[in-house]
Amino acid sequence: MLKYVKQNLEHIDGVEIYPIISLLIFFIFFVGLFWWVYTAKKEHIIEVSNLPLDNQDNTELL
Repeated sequence: MLKYVKQNLEHIDGVEIYPIISLLIFFIFFVGLFWWVYTAKKEHIIEVSNLPLDNQDNTELL
């Protein structure tokens, strides 16, 4: 199965840039996510973590 995909991809000019772009997108996303988590205020994290446990007025959402 892989030889059919590899054989088709060999005929596309510039195909070697796509894995590099994918790796850069993946890396930038997770570095940004790590930076956001690291710099987030503790009060915000506590507030968001308590949302599933907050039972006040849940019936209004339905």
